[in-house]
Amino acid sequence: MKGRVLIVDDDQAMCEMLDLDLRRRGFTPVWYTVAEKAFSHLKEEDFDVLLADIKLPGMSGIDLCERVVANRADIPVIMMTAFGDLKTATAAIRAGAYDFITKPVELDILAVALNRAVNYRALQEKVKTLSQAAENFQCFGKLQGNSFPMQNLFSQIARVADTEISVLIQGESGTGKELVARALHKKSRRHAAPFIPINCSALPQALLESELFGHKRGAFTDAKTGRKGLFLEAEGGTLFLDEIGDIPMELQPKLLRALEEHRVRPVGSNTEIPFDVRIIAATNRDLESAVEEGRFREDLFYRINVIQIEVPLLRARGTDVLLLARHFIEDFAHRSGKQVVGLSDNAARKLLSYSWPGNVRELRNAIERAVALTRFEKLAVEDLPKKIRAYQNQHILSESLDPTELISMEEVERRYILHVMKAVGDNRTSAARILKLDRKTLYRKLQRYGVDES
Repeated sequence: MKGRVLIVDDDQAMCEMLDLDLRRRGFTPVWYTVAEKAFSHLKEEDFDVLLADIKLPGMSGIDLCERVVANRADIPVIMMTAFGDLKTATAAIRAGAYDFITKPVELDILAVALNRAVNYRALQEKVKTLSQAAENFQCFGKLQGNSFPMQNLFSQIARVADTEISVLIQGESGTGKELVARALHKKSRRHAAPFIPINCSALPQALLESELFGHKRGAFTDAKTGRKGLFLEAEGGTLFLDEIGDIPMELQPKLLRALEEHRVRPVGSNTEIPFDVRIIAATNRDLESAVEEGRFREDLFYRINVIQIEVPLLRARGTDVLLLARHFIEDFAHRSGKQVVGLSDNAARKLLSYSWPGNVRELRNAIERAVALTRFEKLAVEDLPKKIRAYQNQHILSESLDPTELISMEEVERRYILHVMKAVGDNRTSAARILKLDRKTLYRKLQRYGVDES
């Protein structure tokens, strides 16, 4: 790594010789024979390293070093002297010098020292940038991110949280939909009351009905005691219906009635019980398409979809990937008692280039695995899962200028539509909106491409 070098030596011939040699090696030198002029220039322009003789007229090299350290501590200082004794070296180090070179200067050794100093400054800048990013790392409950999509999400949560409106959270699996629901609850006036989550896809219809609405004793086999159900357990708080797109069609009318009437009838009971609960639902399915295809009730869809919040995909969040990775590294390193402090540059590039089909959940699992396997203080590429190491971006268009490798406009359209479908997690409503196509047109094209309706 080359950089800008500010040289200060009262011997003009020495300055000219260093200037010529360092330019040949790729550095950009600027030189002065008077320390005061060099320091004035340093206040106006940026340099990567200061190379100064100790014996200077007026302001000495030691004094110059002390002033640079006091005013521009980010710039490493290398001192030169013909008096290479321990006392002189100690004075330079005490003044804050980064390194010490004796005269006559061996140019190869000087080049190594300058490269090391430039690399040191670049590393310090990286650490400073990452520290500032960590300080500015926005958190909303357990949601974290600095990217524009996440800032937009935080803004939506802040505006909607303290209302009683039903919210539908949409997003791919692993994006953090439950974290959004918990943030909405925490920021609401109901925050002191229970937050009750239930995964609607995890239970068969009979058990799901009993979980939601409760049951009387003896309502069915093994119902030896009564249960009041989650609508009543969440009284005064929030009921989070995760994966609501998987709720059975037979149960949807009863759920709709409960939401409309704010009353539930336990299984096996003839009595309706009122409840006061805010409903937040989430799904990774395209509910508008499910409504059109008769797999989800339209009236229930509009009842839960008063406000819609879209959770961004990890691959759309830019450098949030690295900030989240750092958070997970600190967490898993602390749990395992290992001294892991960050990522190598190559590992960071791999994380940024990967498409993250499993979103934040996949990133968390990848970092947990890497921390467990690594032998170093920084995670290396070989610590990452194989599919991340081997991943290569797929180009929609060929970059070749060979006419035999070029493709038709129809093939360009096919690749782009499938690319958009992959980017939105196969959500046809979102894809149609991006492509500016109506859904029926998109469906016909997908059928022509052989994409399964399901």
